[in-house]
Amino acid sequence: MTYDRAAATRFVTETSKNLNRWPVDNDPSGRFPLFTRANIGEVFPTVVMPFSWTLWGVPHSEPGWRQALVNLGAFDLDEFTPDRMEMLSVFGGYGYLNVSASRIFGRRAPGLSPEAIDASFFGEQPDVPPYEELPGHDSARHSEQLAETIAWVFSQPTLPELMETRLKLIQLRDSRPDLSAMDDLALLERVLELCEDHWEALWVRHIMATYHSMIPSGVIAQICASAGLPELSADIMAVAGEVDSALPARRLWALSRQVKASDLLTAHFDRGIGKLLQRLAGDPAQEAQGFRFAFDAFLREFGFRGENEWEVRSRCWELDSKAPLAAIELMRRSEESASPDARMATRLAARSEAIATVEQALAGEGEILTQFQAAVGAAGLFFAARERTKTNCAMFTHEMRMPMWTLGRRFAERGLFEEPSQFALLTVEEWRTALRDPGFVPDLVGERAEQASMLAALKPPFIVNGVVPPLDCWARRDATAAVTEAQPVLQGQPGCAGTARGRARLVSDPGEPGELGPEDILVARHTDPAWTPLFSAVSGVIVEVGATVSHAVIVARELGVPCVTSVTGATARIADGSLVEVDGGRGTVTLLEA
Repeated sequence: MTYDRAAATRFVTETSKNLNRWPVDNDPSGRFPLFTRANIGEVFPTVVMPFSWTLWGVPHSEPGWRQALVNLGAFDLDEFTPDRMEMLSVFGGYGYLNVSASRIFGRRAPGLSPEAIDASFFGEQPDVPPYEELPGHDSARHSEQLAETIAWVFSQPTLPELMETRLKLIQLRDSRPDLSAMDDLALLERVLELCEDHWEALWVRHIMATYHSMIPSGVIAQICASAGLPELSADIMAVAGEVDSALPARRLWALSRQVKASDLLTAHFDRGIGKLLQRLAGDPAQEAQGFRFAFDAFLREFGFRGENEWEVRSRCWELDSKAPLAAIELMRRSEESASPDARMATRLAARSEAIATVEQALAGEGEILTQFQAAVGAAGLFFAARERTKTNCAMFTHEMRMPMWTLGRRFAERGLFEEPSQFALLTVEEWRTALRDPGFVPDLVGERAEQASMLAALKPPFIVNGVVPPLDCWARRDATAAVTEAQPVLQGQPGCAGTARGRARLVSDPGEPGELGPEDILVARHTDPAWTPLFSAVSGVIVEVGATVSHAVIVARELGVPCVTSVTGATARIADGSLVEVDGGRGTVTLLEA
């Protein structure tokens, strides 16, 4: 049975008529009932917009995820429901990932387990329902197929096809037509054609890379634990110089050195970053124009990055450069010892020592030692692959984003939208109608904007198990968190090894870091690639939601920043300005002083 895209799209179209339900909400799967905000909360932290979900979520990402599981050898297509969203879902406007199917993957994969999958998704989050094996979960045939996949993962020296895809995406960006010269229909058709031609293949590759990365990380964690050295797994899984999401931080560090070395640029930054680029544009000095040229080159390379970057509505760095400028402002106050290269050199030395320690502990256990060494090599390759495939999707999304922002500005100028980003409140089918007869647009968009605002004020449940709690049971974001008795040590999950002591700074927007300084500890509920530059500007990172394959962990390891994830309630239990110590190897946060 294949995925019925037409039936799923009809379901969304009918649902969009019910104003008591978000237009792209669906019901949980009966076959795969457990869902989580983990991981998807990094790339869709806010309410999912109808345009993005009907553009690529419903018609391409759901079947793509299923196909990826089939390609891995973990499932057959007829194990999924043809006309329903099961691997990806939207509840109360928020995106969720299916965990039930991934647990079955862990059950069927030799050397893994449902519990190892849970560690990748949940970390130390509480209230996670235990895995319950049901008839059909165990499958000797699928285990044999997955054994071949695992052998392939452990034998790959490189993955050159990912860079070939990257070069094609760069060519796509460089060949972007003059959007201002295209009429409305041509802009929409460009977006739809791009998505139909490219999205699903990019998505399948990303999902496969995600599962590939779980294999060596699970093996390393299990072997370290069995050797009595669980704290060394975070050191061992550091990646050296290959993670795409860390590249912006390296480029911004170089720009911060340019500022630090120039009295003229320092004076410009001292006046604030609010109108910095305008001031630099009016300064004829060679240093000012040199910085502008370098920053423009940075935006050309990384303009697709930004908070919520898979959402077509996102104001990425090409549209709003506030976040990277804020990162440069922080980095320019840091000493050279805080550079990504210097930090990584320290982490690589610790990694080599940790590997040697585990190898010594495994002396005489030839088969396990060989498996450990293969897993170490594969972890670096496939963590980098996961971030590369994720970046490829973000780059491609950006080429669909820019035509829609052009359409959004035109509709705002015509009085149909209050502001350009409201283009995302319409589904694809509603856009087709709007280009012929836009009379319905203001009222519908107004209703959707009000509904989105209401949903944005709620905290989505971290876990949905079969039944979505009624919205009136969801916590409000503005509610005062109930903090129980203070604990001197908060337990999380190891992210990047190393220790750091500093003042905790709670940040909710990477473009508005507040009082965050180079010696401080960044505390956030979750992070996405827009936060990456801040990692290089602080001494440590604490993340409330995240686990082994989360963006925060992979990038922190690449940049050599001590990091603890999955610290439940961190943003409520750690006061802004308090003195804390982060131990990324043990996964602990010690509260030293209120």
